[in-house]
Amino acid sequence: MPSFDIISEFDPHEVKNAIDQASKEVGTRFDFKGTDSSFELTEGKVIMISESTFQLQQMFSIACAKLSRRGVDIACMEVGDAKGSGKLMRQEITLKQGLDSAFAKKIVKLIKDKKLKVQAAIQGDQVRVTGKKRDDLQEVIQMLREEKLEMPLQFENFRD
Repeated sequence: MPSFDIISEFDPHEVKNAIDQASKEVGTRFDFKGTDSSFELTEGKVIMISESTFQLQQMFSIACAKLSRRGVDIACMEVGDAKGSGKLMRQEITLKQGLDSAFAKKIVKLIKDKKLKVQAAIQGDQVRVTGKKRDDLQEVIQMLREEKLEMPLQFENFRD
């Protein structure tokens, strides 16, 4: 029976490379000379530190450009508020990976509303879609790509 999995992932190595490139660019740009601006990459989070909110916005645009060039979809980012402590401002960017249960239920509901002859089942942080015809599965993929969803989706393990 043909099937495929719907997931939402990014390559952590590519994120590390992109943040390293962004750090180098911040270190060499004239408008950041003499400031204590830096990126910190922790498990699933990027922390931007700078002296003003304007510089944080500039750093965010640099990070977005580097991430998108590396093939990381920037829709998986959740930007926190800028917080001040002393003379430095901090802003956290959370990188979301995997489908949470509410979002997976939303995907299953979208598939069921389409009235195709496929079954969608939530399996941990992914959704498995099975059907008798390969064309129905491809139609589900096309429909999900056209939807404006808040997280990027990837389709893998397509089996006949």
